[in-house]
Amino acid sequence: MASYNPGWLVLVGILVTLSLPYSHAFWGNENKIHTAVFLSPKFVLGPGSVENRFYFNVDFPKGHIALKSFDAEVIDETGNPVPLHETYLHHWVVVRYYVRKGVEISKLDDLKKVNRSDYISGGNSGICQNGILSQFFGLGSETRKTSTHIPDPYGIEVGNPAEVPSGFEEQWMLNVHAIDTRGAEDKLGCTECRCDLYNVTDDEYGRPLRPYYKGGLLCCYDRTQCKVKHGFEAVRRTLYLRYTVKWIDMDRFVLPVKIYIFDITDSWKRTPSSTEINAEHKCKIEYDIESCDATGLGNDGCIDTKRISLDVPFGGYLIYGVAHQHSGGTGSALYREVLKCLISAHHFYTII
Repeated sequence: MASYNPGWLVLVGILVTLSLPYSHAFWGNENKIHTAVFLSPKFVLGPGSVENRFYFNVDFPKGHIALKSFDAEVIDETGNPVPLHETYLHHWVVVRYYVRKGVEISKLDDLKKVNRSDYISGGNSGICQNGILSQFFGLGSETRKTSTHIPDPYGIEVGNPAEVPSGFEEQWMLNVHAIDTRGAEDKLGCTECRCDLYNVTDDEYGRPLRPYYKGGLLCCYDRTQCKVKHGFEAVRRTLYLRYTVKWIDMDRFVLPVKIYIFDITDSWKRTPSSTEINAEHKCKIEYDIESCDATGLGNDGCIDTKRISLDVPFGGYLIYGVAHQHSGGTGSALYREVLKCLISAHHFYTII
């Protein structure tokens, strides 16, 4: 077993109720539930290559609605699902934002040029701050086996005219991070974004990596290349993220829920002033796991366990929850203070 241990984010996203044009779209409805199927902009991958781009103003249902589910998968240009062992879906996230009418943002570079007063984040309800983990939906390699359905009579309220700032419009951003592992010399290492396999010593902005940084997002950014077996050849493929959105029209019979994301690496500590969601929360995108060798345990018996206790400064009912982990994760759970398990997520692996 390799001594390298990836440190990936472990997070739990929950829904809480605080009270009782793209030409490829297909529209339909079933028992007042509307359905739309969209495609992301196309991306092309060859063996070992990486896609990690941010697409702004993507197609999304309009109007004052309540979202019921958001499911996604990678497909080829004929519409067939692409096997995970060929194209590893590291993650995808969907983020809401508001942009001043008349201002166009289609890619990340456009956002950097926009006046700050023309763009407003429309992220989830917390508890992370400063734009960290602000997505409404997001998963990774577990996408195809994870349900995102929100039971009746609940729904995620979006498109409320009363919440859209004057002169602005609600839009959505989609980030897709996919790695083509066909012919990879070390498939697991490629999906773990090991820096040596990508021959990366600087991040995507040209800044040198920390000496102890062995792997992570800083090494598998957009258009990087993971090492493939000598002589391996395969065609470059045109791919899409196909996402299916289900929703109902918002009315008085729908109980709106809010989205909260808890990060297991959050460094928040309970203090006398910890009475509200505030900037004390310091969530992370990834973290380092100490080497098994450093712990004095054999690799087969080394399990890194993280725990965190958080105060939630509001009441309500837990409607839905899901945990996200990467390779090596064995499970995660959310408990209430009396140690009653509320959510338990178990992870399954297929050897290929």
